[in-house]
Amino acid sequence: MGFFKLKEHGTDVKTEVIAGVSTFLAMLYIIPVNAAIMSEADIPYDALVTATAVMTILATLINAFWSNTPVAMSVGMGLNAFFTFGLVKGMGMTWQTALGVEVVSSTLYVLVTMTPLRRWLIETMPMDFKRAVSAGIGAFISFIGLEQLHIIVKSDATLVTLGKLNEAPVLMGIFSLLLALFLLLRKVQGAFIVSIAATTVLAWLLGISELPKSFISMPASMSPILFKMDIMEVLKLSMVPVLLTFLITDIFDTIGTLTGLGLRAGLFEGKRSVALEKSIEADAAGTFLSGFAGVTSTTPFIESAAGVEAGGRTGLTALVTALLFILPLFALPFFKAIPSFAIYPVLILVGTMMFSELRSINYDDPAMQYSTFFTVLGMPMTYSITDGLMLGALVYVAVKVMNGEMQEISKGMIALAGIAILLFFFL
Repeated sequence: MGFFKLKEHGTDVKTEVIAGVSTFLAMLYIIPVNAAIMSEADIPYDALVTATAVMTILATLINAFWSNTPVAMSVGMGLNAFFTFGLVKGMGMTWQTALGVEVVSSTLYVLVTMTPLRRWLIETMPMDFKRAVSAGIGAFISFIGLEQLHIIVKSDATLVTLGKLNEAPVLMGIFSLLLALFLLLRKVQGAFIVSIAATTVLAWLLGISELPKSFISMPASMSPILFKMDIMEVLKLSMVPVLLTFLITDIFDTIGTLTGLGLRAGLFEGKRSVALEKSIEADAAGTFLSGFAGVTSTTPFIESAAGVEAGGRTGLTALVTALLFILPLFALPFFKAIPSFAIYPVLILVGTMMFSELRSINYDDPAMQYSTFFTVLGMPMTYSITDGLMLGALVYVAVKVMNGEMQEISKGMIALAGIAILLFFFL
């Protein structure tokens, strides 16, 4: 295993293998969750299971050999929800056009990664604004989870209201939510997949969901979604804000996750860490392939922390994780038999984790105080990450101008505010 330089990183094969298994168990939930979310856009579920597993394998392998870090990658939470509930159901796009958005934005991501523009985009926006965007996405996907569980339902009188919590599927969803939360608090590895499996088995036993006739099968074909993107519909001025949202979310999600993992394990030393740069490049490669495969962007998974905690320090950990993701390819009947109320609690809890970014924001700065409010509430209330992001940027710049602090406004925020004005008042 000289390629992974195990001795240099103070680790061994046994430790790396255990770490890879730990990461796999922690992030296995992405297969049923992503397939469930994106199939709501009328994309074939079977093909999504295969595509999600395949992209997890490819992106993680690229990172294992290119950056030699223990970081696993898969289809990111947040953009998949935005894809389905924002673009397809919210804006009325076809899923083929939404995949076109993914392909064009990921192409831009690759170009940005190859130029100094990436560093400019990262550094020109205030860190607190990035935190607000992360928290807003968390609020958005949590809202979607609550809605899909029918804990929150629409109301003609009040827009939304509390659902009928005594109905069996809602009660099962609440059980799954509480079980997953309990397992997270007890730091159980693979808490999400354990809660999904336990809730599913209980639903089978109670007769709420149908027990599958088999649990294994050959992998489903990806052909129904492979290369099905419609790019020409995306090449319009009105699509700029959507493309920008995908691009910015991809960049900040990647940087935020890698930074967190790096601090935890000492993976990325120095401001211009070679390992960090290579991990970002690996993520860009995986992201570029995602749209062609029929899914949204891959991103580093924070669940890689499970492997890091187990001692993983090199790409061998990621390699083991990637190889284990071959197994879900043969478990389609099981995934299809998982009821939605076992899956959507994961969105709620992932959202709450992202929402915790609010604790680090400096609310003494009026611009951040007001822009954070509009960003975080804007995303779920407009049902759009794009609108929430643009509202926050516009308010940030407006408050800075009102306070006579124009010299403190970065060029990136001015650009976002300008796009917001075009989006809201002219396009």
